[in-house]
Amino acid sequence: MNSKSNHTLKSGILRQLLYSEVFQHPLTAEELIKFSSVKASLSYEELHAALAELSDDGLIELHNNHAATSDIESKVLRRKVAGDRATQLFDKSIQVATFIQKFPFVEGVGISGSLSKGVLHDDGDFDYFIITKPGRVWIARTLLILYKKVFLLNSRKYFCVNYFIDSDHLEIEEKNRFTAVEIATLIPVCGEVFDSFYQQNDWVEGFFPNGAKSDFKTKKIGKTIVSKSLQSIYAGKFGDWSDRKAMRITLKRWKRKFSDFNSDKFDLTMKTRRYVSKHHPNDFQNKVLNKYADLKNDFRKKHENALKKHTIEL
Repeated sequence: MNSKSNHTLKSGILRQLLYSEVFQHPLTAEELIKFSSVKASLSYEELHAALAELSDDGLIELHNNHAATSDIESKVLRRKVAGDRATQLFDKSIQVATFIQKFPFVEGVGISGSLSKGVLHDDGDFDYFIITKPGRVWIARTLLILYKKVFLLNSRKYFCVNYFIDSDHLEIEEKNRFTAVEIATLIPVCGEVFDSFYQQNDWVEGFFPNGAKSDFKTKKIGKTIVSKSLQSIYAGKFGDWSDRKAMRITLKRWKRKFSDFNSDKFDLTMKTRRYVSKHHPNDFQNKVLNKYADLKNDFRKKHENALKKHTIEL
């Protein structure tokens, strides 16, 4: 590896470790290769050599094939506990995703959030990213929310459906490290539509040229008779009218509930279009990116000399 590539590799390692620090989440060697900024065949020997150099200068800590910028042992233990919980519940999350795929107008279901990173903490949910047929986001969403309210007593623990797009609008509009990580770690459980989804979001390769998508093999799930019947009922102009009506009702309720949000915050966190529905009132994306920026600034000040030595840019 030449000097320029080595500097690029080290910069990428630190950027991703600092991003993961937002979640107190140490990364494995395999994950660091996946999230590498170097577009090349990166060997474990090259990676471990770079990690050793960073560790020797106090920029990172290493423990049990994990890396972090600080407190590595406690973070590895915390990750193991959450990882064991994720492993125990992973099959259940796949079953729920398969169930969601059977709903009318759903074309694809992926697992996102912490579970897609292989962990599930005590307060974690099963987060699902859902792709619908064009012009049917809001009918699909309404039916799934009704199911959650009636049959799950509005519990979101294993049924958090808060992000929908349709298959005519697969490109994610917000392009930043947060969305790049979410796409790169997304587990596409059901739906052939994910092939097109990754193609239309190839911008992620600008962040992670070696790990822009999951290698999880998607399942092809058929619709039930009830689902097919509802799709027939809500076809054509009646379906278009119903979808618009469902969107207007939901938007009116959200505007009333989140009246303290300014227009920019509302548009980002409660995005409401015919082709997309995003319900993220906690503004998680901005909180993560702001925390990431703060961590980078603090890290630069604390390790200024070591960063200059390695010609690392954050």
